[in-house]
Amino acid sequence: MKEQSRSLGEESIGKLLFRLSAPATVGMVVMGLYNIVDTIFVGRALGGESVQGIGGIAVSFPVIMIAMAVSLAIGLGGSSIISRRLGGDDLEGAERTFGNMVGLSISLGFLVFIFGSIFIVPILKAFGATPTILPFARDYLQIILYGTPLITFAQAINNVVRSEGNAKVAMYTMLIGAGLNILLDPILIFGLDMGIRGAAAATVISQFATTIFLIHYFLSGKSSLQFHAGFMRPDKGIISEMVAIGASPFARNSSTSAIVVVVNNILALYGGDVSIAIYGIFNRMLMFSFMPMIGLLQGMQPIIGFNYGAHKFERVRDTLRISVIISSVIAVGGFLMLFFFASYLFSIFTTDATLIKEGTDATKIMVIAVPLLGIQFVSGGMYQALGKARPSFILSTARQVFLLPLVLVLPWFFDTTGVWIAFPISDLLAVLLAVYMFMKEYRLLERRSSGS
Repeated sequence: MKEQSRSLGEESIGKLLFRLSAPATVGMVVMGLYNIVDTIFVGRALGGESVQGIGGIAVSFPVIMIAMAVSLAIGLGGSSIISRRLGGDDLEGAERTFGNMVGLSISLGFLVFIFGSIFIVPILKAFGATPTILPFARDYLQIILYGTPLITFAQAINNVVRSEGNAKVAMYTMLIGAGLNILLDPILIFGLDMGIRGAAAATVISQFATTIFLIHYFLSGKSSLQFHAGFMRPDKGIISEMVAIGASPFARNSSTSAIVVVVNNILALYGGDVSIAIYGIFNRMLMFSFMPMIGLLQGMQPIIGFNYGAHKFERVRDTLRISVIISSVIAVGGFLMLFFFASYLFSIFTTDATLIKEGTDATKIMVIAVPLLGIQFVSGGMYQALGKARPSFILSTARQVFLLPLVLVLPWFFDTTGVWIAFPISDLLAVLLAVYMFMKEYRLLERRSSGS
């Protein structure tokens, strides 16, 4: 076993969590930045059609989230198994899981590409594209779909790097993809006058570069794991466990995608193109503010998985306690940024005065409960790392389950404002559930720690 994996069970929790989370956070922030830069460049390039261009990206977003949901289900499900196998000194089991992850991520990526390409127009219409937004959404998504096998492979396998404790390499992977995307955006969008298609092409090229880097890493012998082509043969037991654990991140992302579809359609009915663009911009800003929290979780999960597999329950509890504190601080910081600087942030994306004014008002409503979301994030990540599929699934879908009926009902009484009000209410309900489930698991770990 490589030193980076052994340190998961020996190094001090605070130092280890920082060492693993800091690179992951840097990588996630840059990833979030390039998603924002895409939208900024498109908004600026299209001028008077910026609302439609941003709306085109917004209605394409659920398709991209489905590809991400697939990759995260494989990546987080498989990496949870790998962390626990390494903690239990089962190298062959970890490598067999790795091989299954490679085969499954590529295969499912191609399925998304084929299905999406065949039904692209009906999908976009169902996802809320208005007649004025549809041409921009189609131009963007057609190119993105070519890169879905690369996206699913790269996102899934980067979790393997992180699961063995090699956070810096995982960070480099994200930096290469995000940095290249940011570099290519102005060249393709403005220099080659490709407009919204240039933003999509930049994403696909950057994912190709990320894939090459990951392949080189595993072939170089720097990993604790070795790739064996024979281990790509589907193993029913591994895939069943991977799917069970990965069901929660898949459910969270696919249900988020479904919520985006519902919200886009409701906004098209009550508010039109401007409201869809507002929601698209807000989603990117919110995701960016959450990236440090996701980076923290990515550093936390291999520590929890490894030490849980090694029966070092006190280390698991210490990791959770520190993570809740840090994630709560991050959540408060994200709230302050979005609430007090909403107008300035919207003005970066567009010069449309109506979009800026209405977007600022909507954002201040939607982020009211954001300061409380830290423990909700940690709770979901905790159950994924422990390999407990059912509670992880419940927490991953709670916010969407609460949000859906609110989004459908409140606009009857408050029009578009009802959509914005639905978000803080669902956040609060999800947080209350997360606190209850977190404390229940924490007490169980405490009893196991006392008895070990």
